[in-house]
Amino acid sequence: MSKPLPAAPNPTLDALLVRLRPHFDAADILTELSQLLPYESDASTSFHERPLAAVFPQTTEQVQVTVKACHDLDIPFLARGSGTSLSGGSMPIAGGLMIILSKMNRILEIDLDNLRMVVQPGVINLNVSKAVAAQGLYYSPDPSSQLICSIGGNIAFNSGGAHCLKLGMTSNHVLGMKVVLPDGEVVSLGGKSLESPGMDLCGLMVGSEGLLGIVTEATLRLLPKPQIVRTVLAAYDAVDKAGEAVAMVIGSGLLPVAIEIMDRLAIDAAEAAVHAGYPSDAQSLLIVELDGPSDEVLPQFDGLLKLLEQSGAQSLKIPKTEEERLKIWKGRKAAFSAVGRLSPDYLVQDGVVPRGKLGQALRQIGVFAQQYGLRVANVFHAGDGNLHPLVLFDNKVPGELEKAEQLAGDILKMCVDLGGSITGEHGVGVEKLAYMPYQFNERDLDSMYAIYHSFDPKQLSNRGKMLPGQSPDIQTGHATADRQHPLERAGVIQRF
Repeated sequence: MSKPLPAAPNPTLDALLVRLRPHFDAADILTELSQLLPYESDASTSFHERPLAAVFPQTTEQVQVTVKACHDLDIPFLARGSGTSLSGGSMPIAGGLMIILSKMNRILEIDLDNLRMVVQPGVINLNVSKAVAAQGLYYSPDPSSQLICSIGGNIAFNSGGAHCLKLGMTSNHVLGMKVVLPDGEVVSLGGKSLESPGMDLCGLMVGSEGLLGIVTEATLRLLPKPQIVRTVLAAYDAVDKAGEAVAMVIGSGLLPVAIEIMDRLAIDAAEAAVHAGYPSDAQSLLIVELDGPSDEVLPQFDGLLKLLEQSGAQSLKIPKTEEERLKIWKGRKAAFSAVGRLSPDYLVQDGVVPRGKLGQALRQIGVFAQQYGLRVANVFHAGDGNLHPLVLFDNKVPGELEKAEQLAGDILKMCVDLGGSITGEHGVGVEKLAYMPYQFNERDLDSMYAIYHSFDPKQLSNRGKMLPGQSPDIQTGHATADRQHPLERAGVIQRF
């Protein structure tokens, strides 16, 4: 048997390793193809790229050394946590270094007097709440992936979750941070107070998708658990009726902590996966939850039930125990992964529309599905109009991926046309690059580039993500020799 050929010399990698090896254990530097293979994509598995190498820092100092080496050697880099991005935002950069933060998973401080916690970026979202549950506290942002997603990724994409309607997104709960800038400088932004003097650079960093630097510590805001929680599951015979019910509830002056919608396909998937006890005859479900002081919530809940009856709900189910309530939410949070039971492949979008246009948007998604001959499962944060349509397809069927991408693109453009946005929490990444010019004019984009350039003149940090006009140089499972973006192959990339 012939021996495998040795790898071709790579002077760039060699120079980088000379800088890194004195600061890392050998096991924390990956350079072999077999070692890097698991990191070639994130949760948006249509996109793949091979990194130059990967490192696992455990301290701010190691991140600083790594970023400074990349800056000096002109090597692009990106930070990655759990890799749960659904937009290609944590996919490797061609010829770039991956800085994987999963070993930076320590809780550094719990300040009960001020309801604050300081964590490293690799701390899992749910573990923040677990750490203070005995003290009656919790961390509010709760993405569906909170069992595995990390705080650093939540900061990069300004993640929300089911309860963001009343309590806000990640930007409302991250008060301070330590950041390694793209040239290797370490800065502290914000602090423990709700407001800091000067420009809100901490707020600027949240949602910047890794373009402005790497967060190595974050100060989080903790909240007391509410005195009382009341939840209702309303069933409807059409998904657009559930959407219109949302507008009725918000229009009445009520501010639920969460309002979620699932359509029939999503119901079937979730029920098969976790047996949540959802009604079998419903075409859509509406989950509404109120929390707060009991003397406020109980009368509000009575009013909510009357509104849902007036909205045409077929049935209302009120969980009698905490176990029943959590079962309802377990089905909702399992819906994304459970859709894999219905289709071998799917694309998920997260466009936003004004609440008053939810019904119109859902009807139009149904029209798109018929036009393209594909199924679309809808499960989303209805309270803030954040749609999560899942376009089902089979990548083994020629042309189906391209159709799915075009359908998903039509949904994003519809969201903008209705006065909304192309993304509510998943971010732009590489997936939505083509649609940034559809939402933003040239002056808007120039302003974003100016901010990026002021932080990173060399454009090394997560190069090719979020802002159009750069060359992400990505591969997909159906890549061609010219390495076009898949949306370009599908014919939907345009300059609007």
